[in-house]
Amino acid sequence: MRIEPVFIFDLDGTLVDSVYQHVLAWKHALDAEGIELSVWRIHRKIGMSGGLFTDRLLRETGFEISDERAERLREGHAAAYRQQARYIRPLPGARELLSWLSEAGIPWTIATSGRMETAAVNLAALSVDPDRIPVVTRDQVKYAKPDPDLFLAAAARLEAPIETAVVVGDSVWDMLAAIRCRALGVGLLSGGYGQDELRQSGAIRVYDDPADLLRHVDEVGGRR
Repeated sequence: MRIEPVFIFDLDGTLVDSVYQHVLAWKHALDAEGIELSVWRIHRKIGMSGGLFTDRLLRETGFEISDERAERLREGHAAAYRQQARYIRPLPGARELLSWLSEAGIPWTIATSGRMETAAVNLAALSVDPDRIPVVTRDQVKYAKPDPDLFLAAAARLEAPIETAVVVGDSVWDMLAAIRCRALGVGLLSGGYGQDELRQSGAIRVYDDPADLLRHVDEVGGRR
């Protein structure tokens, strides 16, 4: 009996070239609060939930992050990110990969640590309609990555066992979350993490970007 796979995709850095726009948006929000943090340190946390991001921020900077300040940071980040909407583009091969899966009859969905207020920008760039394609955002789960809640919810939306899911992501947080829910993790280099980092976090395969994954999709169970 053949196991029929389903694909669960992260969004930022996986399907859409938006990681650095998020970094700059967080930098803008932090500067507005008088919190100095190097850009490279912000990049290392992209893919976490906003709440976990601020918790890690508190430990690294020693600033007090009250609930009010955390909410201002979230709103400031979202506003700064939306201002960059015109610069957001799908990564090479992203639309083609999703189309190929649909034509092959392989179910797929998107699960992102972003809230819909920022995810909507990326979905529009991909021409993905969340009313037609199941999309799970931070708003819909209790915990975001590296907790596995997003991927478990995504598999449930597809009515598929999580053990049959191929989770495609660009960050160590994606791979750690995939391991925790017994899905297979496939890493992409398009978000800025290195191959060794992704493999050490649990990726069974690592590809350059969605176009590279499409060329090798049979290696991870994608067949017509």
